Amino acid sequence: MIGLPASYHFKNHQTISELQDAWQKLTVNQSQPFINFHFLHALEITGCITAQAGWYPYHLAIYDTDENITALMPLYVKMNSYGEYVFDHAWAHAWQQAGGEYYPKLLSAIPFTPISGERILHNAHHPQQIQQQALASLQQLTQQHNFSSVHINFLPQSYLPILKQQGFSLRQDTQFHWHNQDYQTFDDFLNQLSSRKRKNIRKERQKIREANIEFRHLRGQDIGAQDWDYFYRFYADTYQRKWGVPYLTRGFFDEISHRMAENILLVIAYHDSKPIAGALNFCDAHHLYGRNWGCHASFDFLHFETCYYQAIDYAIAHKISTVEAGTQGQHKLDRGYVPVPTYSAHYFPHKEFHQAVKNFNQAEGEMQKEMFEALQNHSPFKKSD
Repeated sequence: MIGLPASYHFKNHQTISELQDAWQKLTVNQSQPFINFHFLHALEITGCITAQAGWYPYHLAIYDTDENITALMPLYVKMNSYGEYVFDHAWAHAWQQAGGEYYPKLLSAIPFTPISGERILHNAHHPQQIQQQALASLQQLTQQHNFSSVHINFLPQSYLPILKQQGFSLRQDTQFHWHNQDYQTFDDFLNQLSSRKRKNIRKERQKIREANIEFRHLRGQDIGAQDWDYFYRFYADTYQRKWGVPYLTRGFFDEISHRMAENILLVIAYHDSKPIAGALNFCDAHHLYGRNWGCHASFDFLHFETCYYQAIDYAIAHKISTVEAGTQGQHKLDRGYVPVPTYSAHYFPHKEFHQAVKNFNQAEGEMQKEMFEALQNHSPFKKSD
């Protein structure tokens, strides 16, 4: 394990507001909205990140000898494993069966957001060194304060060598993304699919048209308070029916609408001119990120149309290269979304348990590799000669 040089030290901050200037400086070249200061700040000030929900902000800042912040990581003390989308409940159960306390643990991630992106923010000329310093700080923090473990979720593939070198155990999962091959129309996209898949999508979209369902794409300042009221009602009701209390509060949507309007696309579905469903997407210059959805009505294929096909329509019209449709869902494969690997990293100071987790991740990784290859072999696109 590589430690911090004597010239560096780290501190933890229990609110991101203490780090606003440094955070904005270190993300000035980051286009992805979720690492944006305003997104993370909105989660904290609108009641999404709370002790009751099991999230305590504990952001990591690395300082040089001049007390300048040279690196930052979003970091949380977790008292449960909800809202993470990398499932470690089996590890928690095994730890507790052995008589230990799995919580609190440390987590570097974007809360409630299974989107891969930067986790170590810096502007250093030697990124490998600062990454080592940040990871060593996490490990030192875990040991000093008796956290059971530290986890880094949905990180870039480029991090994997340094994480492995630093002693983290790596884990792989799969998402489904849609890629724009310079399509000019939705039919251009459909024409690249196998005949059966193409016909199925056309059938699903036709059912929506026959049901007299129409859609509005609302961007930025075009989204009014009433639109957010509609969407939140859909989101909260659907969430409560399936999972319990929704992670995000109504105030969160007002805050991001005020601070990040240019990064938001809201899709609202109407039946006979009445709003019945909605999907919230975030966007940057190259990606559309499908995040939350909900509905008040039951129509065949409403979810697929609102979340997947409308996103593709928008991406084609606005020359967006990739649509990320969130976690899980092999049904996305049949609708033109292809498998993409995602990664997480895990470190336990307890050597025996760390080795057990490493063995688990290796075995699971082999199964993931086989599944990934099988999914690729069942691509919905035409087979090339």
